[in-house]
Amino acid sequence: MSLSFTARILYEAQNKQTPLLERVKFLATVGSNLDEFFMKRIGGLKQQVGAGVHERTIDGRTPQQQIQECEDAVRALEKGVRVAYRQIIPELRKSNIVITRYRRLSPADRASLREQYRQNIFPFVTPLAMDPAHPFPFLSNLSLNLLVTLNHPDSDEEILARVKVPVGAGTPRFMQVGEALRFVPLEEVMANNLDLLFPDVEVQGCECFRVTRNANTERDEDTADDLLALIESELRDRKFAPIVRLETSKGIRPLHRGMLAAELGLDEAADIYETDMLLGLRDLKEIADLDVPELHDPDHHPVSNAKLLDNRSIFHTVRDTDGVLLHHPYESFATSVERFVREASQDPKVRAIKMSLYRTSADTKIIAYLTDAARNGKQVAVVVELKARFDEAANIRWASQLEEVGIHVNYGVVGLKTHSKTIQVLRTDYDGLRRYVHIGTGNYHAGTARRYSDVGLLTCDPAIGEDITELFNYLTTGLKPSRHYHKILTAPKHMKKAFLGRIEREIEKHSPDHPGHIRFKCNALEDVDITKALYRASQAGVKVELIIRDSCRLRPGIAGLSENITVISVLGRFLEHARIYHFQNGGDEEYFIGSADLMTRNLESRVEVLTPIEDRTLQDELDNVFEVQLNDKPNTWDMQSDGTYVKRSTDGDLEDCQRLLIDSAIRRQFEATRLRKRKPRGVARRIST
Repeated sequence: MSLSFTARILYEAQNKQTPLLERVKFLATVGSNLDEFFMKRIGGLKQQVGAGVHERTIDGRTPQQQIQECEDAVRALEKGVRVAYRQIIPELRKSNIVITRYRRLSPADRASLREQYRQNIFPFVTPLAMDPAHPFPFLSNLSLNLLVTLNHPDSDEEILARVKVPVGAGTPRFMQVGEALRFVPLEEVMANNLDLLFPDVEVQGCECFRVTRNANTERDEDTADDLLALIESELRDRKFAPIVRLETSKGIRPLHRGMLAAELGLDEAADIYETDMLLGLRDLKEIADLDVPELHDPDHHPVSNAKLLDNRSIFHTVRDTDGVLLHHPYESFATSVERFVREASQDPKVRAIKMSLYRTSADTKIIAYLTDAARNGKQVAVVVELKARFDEAANIRWASQLEEVGIHVNYGVVGLKTHSKTIQVLRTDYDGLRRYVHIGTGNYHAGTARRYSDVGLLTCDPAIGEDITELFNYLTTGLKPSRHYHKILTAPKHMKKAFLGRIEREIEKHSPDHPGHIRFKCNALEDVDITKALYRASQAGVKVELIIRDSCRLRPGIAGLSENITVISVLGRFLEHARIYHFQNGGDEEYFIGSADLMTRNLESRVEVLTPIEDRTLQDELDNVFEVQLNDKPNTWDMQSDGTYVKRSTDGDLEDCQRLLIDSAIRRQFEATRLRKRKPRGVARRIST
């Protein structure tokens, strides 16, 4: 996540027209994004500096210059975070949700909370002294810690101890006081009950700090004998990776601040962030998830896709149509994608299932359905991407679980991440073997399918089916002969060339009678070659409309270069995650959806798939997505020619694009239901006559 996008999220945390607990959610997301930014971006830049890299970026900046600019931007962003935090806490109190200090509790409440802590959390707490006999302790990534200053009655010498706040694994960050929605941060409870840890010792002070470690610990796959062992080793390395940021509570003693910086190998001036707010804002998600309906967005209940309303086989439905276009979370993931795999696991005519798995979750039923399929005698092969950032450990567990029931598990192609989202089902139909395929823009993850906006295609197009078979053969062997694909676009070999070629084609076909038009919707545009090609298209008069959620290298509206280009970012209750690409092509329009963003890493060092959407009705659905988002006002930010963003409207009464897409899904379902109810009567009349 870029700092610019995080700043737009922060705006939503400050926006008083956003429901209060949704604002808390956005503030927690800002904290989470900053954590990830330091782990990935700052961590990577510090690695480059440490390795003596002086190579400049395309815009002429060295790694050290980038670090300095990032630090300046983060400190400016944190001023806005502080404003939002100071607004939200009193507003929560007005709504009877109170985050308070331990010392403000009544004696009875303190005693109750102390007992609750003593019984349920205290056994997990381990104090570690820091003295010549006890070296500086290991600090885990994103851990919250207390630095306790002690004095023994028999000595004048101070003793320092580190106490980790055991948040996670069932231990909440906020302890509830009684039955009301009153909460005290766990570190406050611990700091005010240190006598349980240090009896008969004087506690002279207690300060809070938090560390962030570098998450870039990838090793060379080419020299690895066992990829699974390599990833497990990388996870261990990440645990001990260098610390890139230290956050401390306001007023920490300068001596202790300097000591921590020295022990952690940090620049005291640049790498320490002192704050008077809660450390670890990502934990505010506990508050954001409180069940107070009036403080949340209205509940959203996904509807079933209009073509998947009946109980007939999903394979018959897909076979009898020109494909089914899915749009989550407006349409249900459970009654489409999960149903597709469930029916495949049970259908006696299904012979095999192949799937690429980048991220999933415990509440996603697909893993269980794949297991059922294997137990039902079907051939099942799954390509698991072990290097999905921050999901490596989970994917290792899924891979092991799948292998235990006899599923063929493969880890993709050496040196490339498998980022494609594909499922193939091989089924013996009445006319022979048929290949059914799902290709999507989102991960097979039930949780994100409720929060992220994604699209997907269910199809049995023979050419796409052959292409996906070829793709899986590539993924499961790693062999790289010249592979021919009929319809899909694949990275790393073909996709970038295909994009550049289509942009040039748009330039060639552009004329006053047939004006060129390019529309892209994706998460990021970073690739230099694609950016330059779009500039050339603009200079030729082609209209270019870009919906880029996050970072965008291109700058619109520059005279003589990009005056025909507009760039917007849409930010609403659902995270925009779909990738949709449209070329006017002289009237013979092309639409593609799939897994790839327009970043060099996606186009050159990942296995990605885009599929064409050829049916006119399905193209109209994608066109509707473009139209409602390009014309949206309350959720949209316009990029200016200097790269800054301006929000279109602050009028909360305007209907936003995501609400319109919810309505579109409901309307499609309603029309399909109405037609289905009418159809039997028509059939009966024809039979009777």
